[in-house]
Amino acid sequence: MTGKDVKTGTGLLVGNIENMVHFYRDILGFQTQWNGGPFADFKTANGELSLFMYSREEFVKAIDEDYVPPKGINQTFEIALWLPSFADVDSEYERLSKLGVRFPAGEPVTYPFGIRNFYVADPEGNLLEIGSTKKN
Repeated sequence: MTGKDVKTGTGLLVGNIENMVHFYRDILGFQTQWNGGPFADFKTANGELSLFMYSREEFVKAIDEDYVPPKGINQTFEIALWLPSFADVDSEYERLSKLGVRFPAGEPVTYPFGIRNFYVADPEGNLLEIGSTKKN
């Protein structure tokens, strides 16, 4: 295996796949063919399976462990969603604000190192950074 030939994907182990699919599909706008069941995959600009979800309860059966539901904001990772411009970041913040999405760090911020972003928490507390590195 060589790194340049590998496609990567991000998987979320989820407690309530129906709620999570609703959030990622209906609120964030990711495309999926999901019609129930313990696994969902989403199309992104990177192609199919660059974001997928799998039921935690099903996953722990495969590794012979106990299911322990998480609590609060997941502070072990984030998913970064990069938009074309700062204006797109602001537009997305306004759109999501009207849908009752949680913003753990508040409104968009422009940092001295050239990123404008904000954070969203999905229904299970996973952090999404929505940002851009381009003013225009």
